[in-house]
Amino acid sequence: MDTMTTLSVNDGAAQDRKAPGRPRNARADEAILNAMIALLGEGQSLDGLSMEAVAAKAGVGKATIYRRWPNKEALLIDAIATMKGPLPEPVGESVRDDLVMLVAIMRQKRMAQYGRVTACIFPEMVKSPEMYRVYQGVIDPRREVMREVLRRGVRTGELRADLDIEMTVLMLSGPALAQNMLRWNPHVPDDDFAEKLVDAVLRGATAS
Repeated sequence: MDTMTTLSVNDGAAQDRKAPGRPRNARADEAILNAMIALLGEGQSLDGLSMEAVAAKAGVGKATIYRRWPNKEALLIDAIATMKGPLPEPVGESVRDDLVMLVAIMRQKRMAQYGRVTACIFPEMVKSPEMYRVYQGVIDPRREVMREVLRRGVRTGELRADLDIEMTVLMLSGPALAQNMLRWNPHVPDDDFAEKLVDAVLRGATAS
C-alpha cells in the first residue's frame, strides 16, 4: 500500500491538495469522488482499482486526479467523507427522537452502496493501521454527535446515571452497520429499523 503520511481529515470534508494558485474545479472534484464510490460500490477492491479506471469513470484525465490526491488511499478517505455528508444536528428535545434520527441517517445515506463500499474498506483497515486511523478520523465526529446525545440524556435524567456511553454507541452503530453491509436481519423492515433498534437499546439504558 502507498504511504499514507500525507493523509489528513478535516471535519469529514475533502482536502484541497492541489498546488496553491490554481483554482479547483468543484465539478471535477465531485465527479472523481463519485466515480471512486461507484466503482467500489460495484464490487471493485481497492487493490484492483486503478486511477485510470477512476479517471475514465469520472471523465477526467489521470493527472487531474493526482493534482488533488497523491494516491488511492487519500482519494478513498475523501470519498468516504463525501458519502457520509455533513454532521447531523440533533434537535435536542428527546433523546429517543435524536437517536432514531441518527440511526436512520446511517441507514438512509446511500445505504446499499455505502454498505458495499464499507465492505471494501475493512480489508484495507486490517492490513494498514494508518488506514484504520484515518478512517476513524472520518467517522469519529459522527460518533461524537451520538455520544453527546447520550451524555445529555444522562444529565437530564432521561438515561441512567451509570450508562456506559461507549458501549451504548457500539450497540447502536454496530447493528446499523451490519444491516447496511449484510442485510443481517431481512425480517426487519427498513422503515422500522431505527425505531426498533433504539427502543431495544433504551430498554436497558433508560432511567427507572
